[in-house]
Amino acid sequence: MAERPARRVPKPHFAEVIRTERLTPHMQRVVLGGEGLAEFVVGTSTDHYVKLLFAAEGVTYPEPFDMARIREEFPREQWPVTRTYTVRAWDPELRELTLDFVIHGDEGLAGPWAMRVQAGEIIRFLGPGGAYAPDPEADWHLLAGDESALPTIAASLESLPDGAVARAFVEVSGPEEEQKIASDVDVVWLHRGDRPIGEALVEAVRGLEFPAGRVHAFVHGEAGFVKDLRRLLRVELQIPREDLSISGYWRLGHNEDGWQAAKRDWNAQVEAEQEAASPTTS
Repeated sequence: MAERPARRVPKPHFAEVIRTERLTPHMQRVVLGGEGLAEFVVGTSTDHYVKLLFAAEGVTYPEPFDMARIREEFPREQWPVTRTYTVRAWDPELRELTLDFVIHGDEGLAGPWAMRVQAGEIIRFLGPGGAYAPDPEADWHLLAGDESALPTIAASLESLPDGAVARAFVEVSGPEEEQKIASDVDVVWLHRGDRPIGEALVEAVRGLEFPAGRVHAFVHGEAGFVKDLRRLLRVELQIPREDLSISGYWRLGHNEDGWQAAKRDWNAQVEAEQEAASPTTS
């Protein structure tokens, strides 16, 4: 029996924190730069993401930092902890990478880091990944998400040519969380208040009078409402799968580690259930 080839361990980038900025009460911006980004390259996607690497608590890694060596010499529970964030902007000339973090006080790992990190500190990360960009051949675009999807929705809207037809819905906790986006598309800001996450968003998209023609849709955020909107778009409206970018960035009651471990099976179950509910064609 042939031996299975060793899994390739990606080489991390490293970057220096250039500056930080509080955008809204619950959104913190961190701009990264430095020579460590010399080999960082992005394509045409507007949903690029990176996986930030945080040292496991109480663990120091040998220098130079080598993921392959760490995975070989350290037990799995001491490997760096990853947290995934979409890229708000990348300036190849200035070599600056902008990431926006949803923060909830001391809750979580990356949010508290973004609040306290100082200029000059170093962060390592993997990536970029990403696959979505608004299709220029589509007649119109639908973008819907919560705070976690806001960086991609903003970047996508800013990439659209003047006059492009788009409907954008972003659910946030309240009016203080709205952001300025450099686009001529009027974003519908939905204020959650005390309502369950995604309820207002699903209601708004269901109430939308869809423009004529082919739609290219981006729907991301908390997995529960993403499931509901996937049913609407894929099952009820029969929009082709290739015209949809739909995924749960996160799920209530799960940290990223738990959600990523369960996400593939959860997505497969949801797809199977919804495909079974789709009208059959003869």
